[in-house]
Amino acid sequence: MKKYLLVSLLLLAAWCADAKQEYWPQWRGPSHNGVSEAVDLPTTWNAGENVVWNRKLPSWSGSTPVVWGERIFLTSPNSGEEIQGGEKLLLGCLSTADGRVLWQRTLAEGNAYWRKHNNTSPSPVTDGERVLAVTGTGMIRAFDMEGEELWHYDLQAEHGSFGLMWGYASSPLLYDGQLFVEVLHGMSTDDPSYLIAFDAATGAVVWRRERLTDAVGESPDAYTTPVVLKHDGQTQIVVAGGDYLTGHDPATGAEVWRAGGLNPGKERNYRVVGSPVAVAGMIYATSRRNPVLAFRAGGTGDISESHLAWKWTGAGGPDVPSAVTDGRYFYMVDDRGRASCLDAKTGVVLWGPERTAQGTVSASPVLADGKLYIVNENAVTTVLKAGPEYQVLATNELDGGYTLSSLAIAGGRIFLRTESHLYCIGW
Repeated sequence: MKKYLLVSLLLLAAWCADAKQEYWPQWRGPSHNGVSEAVDLPTTWNAGENVVWNRKLPSWSGSTPVVWGERIFLTSPNSGEEIQGGEKLLLGCLSTADGRVLWQRTLAEGNAYWRKHNNTSPSPVTDGERVLAVTGTGMIRAFDMEGEELWHYDLQAEHGSFGLMWGYASSPLLYDGQLFVEVLHGMSTDDPSYLIAFDAATGAVVWRRERLTDAVGESPDAYTTPVVLKHDGQTQIVVAGGDYLTGHDPATGAEVWRAGGLNPGKERNYRVVGSPVAVAGMIYATSRRNPVLAFRAGGTGDISESHLAWKWTGAGGPDVPSAVTDGRYFYMVDDRGRASCLDAKTGVVLWGPERTAQGTVSASPVLADGKLYIVNENAVTTVLKAGPEYQVLATNELDGGYTLSSLAIAGGRIFLRTESHLYCIGW
């Protein structure tokens, strides 16, 4: 009986691991940190090699596709060759098998452009029962997996106009049946920043909390996404922006702790784009190139000094791309495509900054299968060997045009969104 139970548990663990690989439910993946447990992924590809299928998209967007089983969800404006008409903001559901469109819905009307993003920049989220999306207009819509609308909510109508210099672009966080949305702004408004939580099934507001900041000028603005921190039996929602990193009780929104130092000179242009990462009892935050800060989890109140594990202020710090870590090594890529690897616990530089494929990088790197995947704005993906030694494994080119989206990995395949197409890369 003990032998049978052990075998059953091993099979269950293997099934759970395989099942987790089928999903990329949010823009930073199943663990909110840009890490995938997938193995045996392609290292090399081009238009004629290891591309399973590609699908032409209506238009460009910085949002990342999310994947659940046999479905891919992604947002896009409708301007393009395939869909004509007004500037509608769309949510599409595609098949993972061949990229065909299963259904498509309108989220809102009215697009706008701010350099690297438009009103479809926030990535959708899903839990397998529903898919939810936020637009740059502030409209939130929830659908079931077949495309039937469940509820909607207009953030600007209910809580005032957004006041960010470059438009609203934060992706929502879906966790434990609740949808968490941040609105961190101040450049063009005197209204306070806030966090808001919804019941994901009904759309009922669970709580709304103002998030205080003394940031000035453009620095209150943030384009980050909240992440989940699990530590010592507790769960918190971590938010970066407005010169601070904060941890919140998911049940009430109350601020549990706060860390400063993202803008030590109190400069007026330190808006934050890169999202925080919380892994293995540590919380990491990037700012506008530097500093990069790492804090030990578990504090309350002001943890700026008491829980600071390390601080990095060297060359090669990221502005737009978020960092990625497995808890052992901390990887970051700056906007010029220079990659660095630090010891995640101490901040000691192991290598970098090292040049990857020439071109600007806006997508966040993804760590999977012992490899670090870095996509630049020319749809060129540099694949590095993960670990303490710098090694380029491959440089892969696709004719996709302007590319801003981060990779999604699910079902043993890589999904790469370019300006014109969604590519499914696999064996």
